[in-house]
Amino acid sequence: MPTKKLRYLDNASTTPLDPRVLKAMLPYLTKNFGNPSNLYRLGLEAKRAVGTATQIIAKEIGCRPDELVYTSSATESDNMAIQGVAYANRDKGKRIIVSQIEHKGVLAVCEALRKEGFEIIELPVGTDALIDVQEFRKYLTNDTILVSLTSVDSETGTIQPITEIGKIIREFRLAQNPNGDWRYPIFHTDASQAAPHLEIKVDALNVDLMTFSAHKMHGPKGIGALYVRRGTPIRPLIYGGGQQGRLRSGTENVPGVVGFGEAMRLAAMYRGSENKRLAALRDRLEKGITKTIPKIVINGSRTHRLPNMLNVSFLDVEGEAMLLYLDEEGICINTGSACNSESLEPSYVLTALGSPYEFVHGSIRFSLGRTTTKEDIDFVLKKLPPIIERLRQISPLNLSVHQKSDMSTPKAFVGGKTPHFLRKKKK
Repeated sequence: MPTKKLRYLDNASTTPLDPRVLKAMLPYLTKNFGNPSNLYRLGLEAKRAVGTATQIIAKEIGCRPDELVYTSSATESDNMAIQGVAYANRDKGKRIIVSQIEHKGVLAVCEALRKEGFEIIELPVGTDALIDVQEFRKYLTNDTILVSLTSVDSETGTIQPITEIGKIIREFRLAQNPNGDWRYPIFHTDASQAAPHLEIKVDALNVDLMTFSAHKMHGPKGIGALYVRRGTPIRPLIYGGGQQGRLRSGTENVPGVVGFGEAMRLAAMYRGSENKRLAALRDRLEKGITKTIPKIVINGSRTHRLPNMLNVSFLDVEGEAMLLYLDEEGICINTGSACNSESLEPSYVLTALGSPYEFVHGSIRFSLGRTTTKEDIDFVLKKLPPIIERLRQISPLNLSVHQKSDMSTPKAFVGGKTPHFLRKKKK
């Protein structure tokens, strides 16, 4: 039986490795295998390669090369940013502000810190998944040591007002100390989803710490980065030989760093044309779904979103069932962020938007990438409607798109309360 052609529409989870990235990495997986800490020729070649890649990445985000710290993943970078700042500055305050739609790499570490006595504030978002900047302003206090907000929501692709929030933080600092030496709260953003599609210049965003990752931009897995603005008080999580300015000890992942640099270079080179192409394909998919399938809800902002992402709730069906039927056709999509794929609990992100429980269970996320073609989109539009019709025929549900959530308008969760994403829905 012939294998069906793969139609990969889950690029927000990970992206296929670009052949040009692999070509750049190969010498450092084989003959140029040296340790960049060694002084002989093989080590110096590895050090040179790391330095060249770092220069590329630093230029693209507008920072100094010595302000970049390589990690194993975006999750490690998030942990380093949040724990590192919390532990280094706990004598200055214990308030940390995040949003209800942060990546689990942020929310889980905040839950651990909450148990250690830190005050965790979870900002609400609107039904469009956007953070209200004026609502955010209310929670800034003198004991706020850290704000960590995602640049782009990983499930709906909604682009958050990071620049505006950064300006508010800088104004707050100046008001606390007009001499300009007040550095709190420190501002961190996870820009993993943003980096392939948006310019993430750190000064323009007004951030002190920024997470991003290679495998979201057709680079290798196992290599992430954290931008650390010079002078930011932060404590390392890993101690050892003192590599990377003593912020993250351990032998650098040389082929990973080289691949990261090449992936970043290619993303920047093709960003404009690729965003235009992906937006056209995304719109074609959205219009096709809207035209051929009744009873759907588009989740997240329709205006402030990445060009490659579309999150749709198909009423009266289960997202997992859709995923399995589409997989049989060779179509790869996801029901939410990849970090939640082992759980049958509904998406905490869509729940935070105020979506009814039943809507959330019928949601799937399409995320397009460099390998996505018009043929792929048309194939999905051919296969998806009969799958939805088949599942609705056996579904006991009969929901209305006008059904309202039984939840009140979400508020910020404060202090010792259990974060919303860990709460179980009452039967």
